[in-house]
Amino acid sequence: MTSEPHRRAIGSLRAVALDAPDIDRLATFYEQLAGWQRVPDDDDEWITLDTGDGWRMGLQRATGHVPPHWPDQDRPQQAHLDFRVPDIDAAAERAQQLGATLLRRNERWHTLADPAGHPFDLCLNPHDPRTTLMGVMLDCPDAKALSHFYAELLGKPVTYEADGVAMIGEDGAQPVMFQQVEPYTAPRWPDPAYPQQIHLDVTVQDVDTAERGALDIGATLLDGAGPNWRVYADPAGKPFCLVWTV
Repeated sequence: MTSEPHRRAIGSLRAVALDAPDIDRLATFYEQLAGWQRVPDDDDEWITLDTGDGWRMGLQRATGHVPPHWPDQDRPQQAHLDFRVPDIDAAAERAQQLGATLLRRNERWHTLADPAGHPFDLCLNPHDPRTTLMGVMLDCPDAKALSHFYAELLGKPVTYEADGVAMIGEDGAQPVMFQQVEPYTAPRWPDPAYPQQIHLDVTVQDVDTAERGALDIGATLLDGAGPNWRVYADPAGKPFCLVWTV
């Protein structure tokens, strides 16, 4: 266990984005499973969902999407979502009725794949009747190193470190978690044979200043940009975007 003081952030977490071939179907799945709400004014390539507990989720259309095949590292998940539910058996049954696939059961959590193939965990929390998003977990070759990178990027303190796992941010305040996997297969964005599966959008005020800061702590600039976004890779090779208001 560890805790560090808050630091000046390069940016703030705007959204966690999942790739999917059918974003409308995936949005409907999470609306019905977790009560998420669509944010108006999206386009055909992107849907934003408000989770109601502080998170923003993006669903990005990915033509020819190759889904993960958990736990196979030839087709890695790259990341997964952790949900808290009052009854994991009932929640797993409901998720399967909505189109999820059961991957694993144990006493404290069940692992399923959503209709786009992204694994997620249903974790037991009997003291709250709601379905809430506890956090996003990123796979990586070095949990400590990647947690410190994102602590610098997002200004969230490292609040937990143990053998092969780490967390930044406080429980209930959009924490990001990290787990070591062996062997680790990094994405090779935009190569569809090595898909990103998931990425983080990070809001910044001045993109040039933010870019210098991100590169200084170990990010790599990738060949992707738009009118209000630029694409980078973190030290584990996972793409993320710096986004700003135009």
